[in-house]
Amino acid sequence: MRTIRYAALLLAFASPTALLAQAAPDSRLTGQDLFSLEVAADPQIAPDGSAIAFVRRANDIMSDKAVSSIWLVNTASGEMTPVAAGPGGHSQPRWSPDGKRLAYVSTAEGGAPQLYVRWMASGEAVRITGLPESPGNIAWSPDGTQIAYTLFVAAEGPRLGKAPEKPEGATWAAPLETYDMLAYRADGAGYIKPGFDKIFVVPATGGAPRQLSFGEYHDGGGLTWSKDGSTLYFSGNRSPDWESDPVDAEIYALDIASGTIAALTDRDGPDASPVVSPDGSKIAYLGFDDKLLGYHNAQAYVMNRDGSGKRAVAPSLDRSIDTLVWAPDGQALIAQYDDHGETLVARIGMDGSVREIVRGLTGPSLDRPYSGGSFSVAKSGAIAYSGGNATKPADVMLAIGGKTRSLTRFNSTLMASKRLGDVRKLATASTFDGREIEGWLTLPPGHVPGTRVPLVLEIHGGPFSAYGPHFSTDNQLYAASGYAVLSVNPRGSTSYGAEFANLIHHAYPGNDYDDLIAMVDKAIADGVADPDQLFVTGGSGGGVLTSWIVGKTDRFKAAATQKPVINWTSQALTADGPAFFAKYWFGKMPWEDQASYWARSPLSLVANVKTPTLVVVGSEDYRTPVSESEQYYTALKLVGVPTALVKVPGASHGGIAARPSQSAAKASAIIAWFERYRKPAAQ
Repeated sequence: MRTIRYAALLLAFASPTALLAQAAPDSRLTGQDLFSLEVAADPQIAPDGSAIAFVRRANDIMSDKAVSSIWLVNTASGEMTPVAAGPGGHSQPRWSPDGKRLAYVSTAEGGAPQLYVRWMASGEAVRITGLPESPGNIAWSPDGTQIAYTLFVAAEGPRLGKAPEKPEGATWAAPLETYDMLAYRADGAGYIKPGFDKIFVVPATGGAPRQLSFGEYHDGGGLTWSKDGSTLYFSGNRSPDWESDPVDAEIYALDIASGTIAALTDRDGPDASPVVSPDGSKIAYLGFDDKLLGYHNAQAYVMNRDGSGKRAVAPSLDRSIDTLVWAPDGQALIAQYDDHGETLVARIGMDGSVREIVRGLTGPSLDRPYSGGSFSVAKSGAIAYSGGNATKPADVMLAIGGKTRSLTRFNSTLMASKRLGDVRKLATASTFDGREIEGWLTLPPGHVPGTRVPLVLEIHGGPFSAYGPHFSTDNQLYAASGYAVLSVNPRGSTSYGAEFANLIHHAYPGNDYDDLIAMVDKAIADGVADPDQLFVTGGSGGGVLTSWIVGKTDRFKAAATQKPVINWTSQALTADGPAFFAKYWFGKMPWEDQASYWARSPLSLVANVKTPTLVVVGSEDYRTPVSESEQYYTALKLVGVPTALVKVPGASHGGIAARPSQSAAKASAIIAWFERYRKPAAQ
């Protein structure tokens, strides 16, 4: 064990752009500015509400990475102090039950991330573990003597054959790699090492960890302790066919003394994120009955601690709950969910009543305006959350008694010197069936009302996700180049209810096209968009729809399809969710209904494409594999459509904008492609 010191604190948080001089100030957001942005994430309020520990993410210009540190902010004075802000990355702050210690995960000493505990009174931090992999799902025991966590435990992989004996000193090729799992690679992780996530406990003052769960299953979703500390509850899929049925998880009770594991739920569908009530008598959790739909709302449930008395708490709430905790009085649940593109926290009574507490949560991602965020609750009921808006990245916010205030203002200096594009909400009726479709229009900075400008239709991925009034570097960079940017939630988007999301069930892409075009026409009718200067882009599901759109119409002057699916057959068999896509999005395997797979593949429309189309993908994308983009690029070349292929080196599907330089360069490449086909400004 070793005490952590932070001698280089000031150096570590010197301005990341201090070494770069500018000839003159630039009032619009630039790619360089991405290195100056900071966000707050994972705010954890102390039990007594006096302070909030949170993760502060800043982009380091020298390493071209986001650097995470942990800070405290006093809820009364707003004073900030560092907890873990030296070399390495620091995350997952979690208070002990008495609020006197803070556990967190850190790479302060190099190597694999380790579990640390800081004694708040003395400021001393001690390394508790020495692990080969990163611990997750940190959970303090009620008496504060132990900490539970999950850890990946390596296993012996399959072996077939062997090479001849190698002469001493010889240099041979690497040995064969053999895989026998259905899902043998994962986006962001690459090819999967053999092994499973298991549950451990370790004394909170350090000592030998003890493994509690075993077997060829992944355990540990949402660890929570019983009130008496004798049992750990977790979520996992421990059925024999877990590989081919990955959605079917249950809540389990693990007896600490004996290691016995008992299932508390048994339905066909996922049960996850268990949390124990303050009096220890009940367990709340999230789940749904699996109806093999493309989208299901995750509902709140409560059961007795022995698994009896299961019931849905607010079955009429037509929104999908992301996070759930008990209210301090044990009489209600505090839940986070999305509504019309915005993220909020609400109190759900045991009678099913729902009362909004606060909205305006936002997540730590910066490139596109996705909904998201996180929160925590003090014993007093005060709520800490990450909040922001369309022109303000996430800060630490505090909600008490119906009033909210910001405790951090990380980007105020930068934003004071920048002119961002104003963002306003739009709505129109779909030309397909008249349903109301919502979106947000980002205007070029200083836009003069009545002036028409080029328009970029920017389409979200998922497709089951949502855009909202959240900060977006992509949108602001496009706007800074003189484009209005339209972010739309077409049918299939979440936060509008299960029926709206499932309008694309076994029908995607489809009439979401009509929704998107209707919103483009709305921007034209409002006098903002120049109908002769329309452009389109989007990533993942948005890449699918971008490629679909240019196969349906030649209204757009240029397109940039990012990490798309082009051929559903090849995607279903090469993506990192082979047990999911065919089963839920098509209902049949490709060889059982090839006509449906082809009819919904943008590749089927490539002969219609006339729009110059850029293709962008991360070189290590395993969700919409690189081969999808390469297929489309080659097809476009063969039919004579102007195109280029941009690969983001080392980037996964989810990490295509993780490195600031690549995020800026990707947006710049798309702008440069559009500029080739944009009309010159009137002289």
